[in-house]
Amino acid sequence: MERRTFLRGAVAGGSAAAFGGTLMRGAAYAAPAQPGAGPYGPLGTANSNGIQLPAGFSSRIIARSGQQVPGTSYTWHNAPDGGACFADGSGWIYVSNSEINPGGGASAVRFNSSGAVTSAYRILSGTRQNCAGGATPWNTWLSCEEVDRGYVYETDPFGGSAAVRRDAMGRFKHEAAAADPVRRVFYLTEDVSNGCLYRFVPATWGNLSSGRLQVLRAGTATSGSFTWADVPDPTGATPTRDQVSGAKRFNGGEGCHYAGGKVWFTTKGDNRVWRLDVVSNTYELTYDDNLVTGGSAPLTGVDNITGTSSGDLYVAEDGGNMEICVITPQEVVSPFLRVQGQSSSEICGPAFSPDGRRLYFSSQRGTTGSSSGGITYEVTGPFRT
Repeated sequence: MERRTFLRGAVAGGSAAAFGGTLMRGAAYAAPAQPGAGPYGPLGTANSNGIQLPAGFSSRIIARSGQQVPGTSYTWHNAPDGGACFADGSGWIYVSNSEINPGGGASAVRFNSSGAVTSAYRILSGTRQNCAGGATPWNTWLSCEEVDRGYVYETDPFGGSAAVRRDAMGRFKHEAAAADPVRRVFYLTEDVSNGCLYRFVPATWGNLSSGRLQVLRAGTATSGSFTWADVPDPTGATPTRDQVSGAKRFNGGEGCHYAGGKVWFTTKGDNRVWRLDVVSNTYELTYDDNLVTGGSAPLTGVDNITGTSSGDLYVAEDGGNMEICVITPQEVVSPFLRVQGQSSSEICGPAFSPDGRRLYFSSQRGTTGSSSGGITYEVTGPFRT
């Protein structure tokens, strides 16, 4: 049984009921989104890589776990997971975590201005089950450990500096991180069935060595107002989620993306996408597969999330139909791509190149269903920017 299916069943039985490097134009979502025609039209037949895409889009394989990245001598890591892109002169870099334990860590692939791979290399080693993370405004990658009392590591995508463990960001089962450069904070998700949403407030912006870890407090409803409260002991000797009375629980926190005063984050145990308005201090649902009307839900395995300057959200599935779905500012959700023949895998690490013309993502276990079978892809085409 997939871990998502197990978590979903446990919730039903018990209740009976990415900074990403881009800014979105103040889109206001009236939750929940409903299925409809996507901005790129229907999916075509599967291409030679087994990927269904809309007309005008194409894909290529960038790397395979256990094999040298084409054009380099670097062997790509197992179980590729969360990722992000960074500008590098006229080219860019895609970083990817490795969700294995022990070992973990993260790697990077460098591209030139034409999109050709020029190098690949390790940027983090010796950690545990690095799942997702997030980019910082000062061009570092936060790689998060998805283990009990896991750490956040600040890494250098350019490969010039050693990674640094950031203890002040708390010890818990970390998933994703999203930077808010306006309020000068980071939002952090927790991947447990009764987890919380956190905010880290650095003592000095641009330096993550010290600061305050806070947890979101709110009621049990799916919308309302919220406040932040300091977590007394970020070391997690007592679980951080249990230290503050009234901390709101979320069922399996996954991806997290900030833009324009809003934070979007996903919870896998109930297949929801949440929106946090950090200007008005309110929250609501952007998507819930149980609230889809007039047809089947197109998005049933919510996981990593990213966004574009057009206001579109891209949500990857762990399970489901192995899709990346788009949620538009008009509250329409539809498949953007579907990976065929890889039902024992999950899609992860969606991230756009700095110019918004290329989308990178991985199938964590590929066609083999094993962590050694991971595949990392690039999709090009007429993306809305």
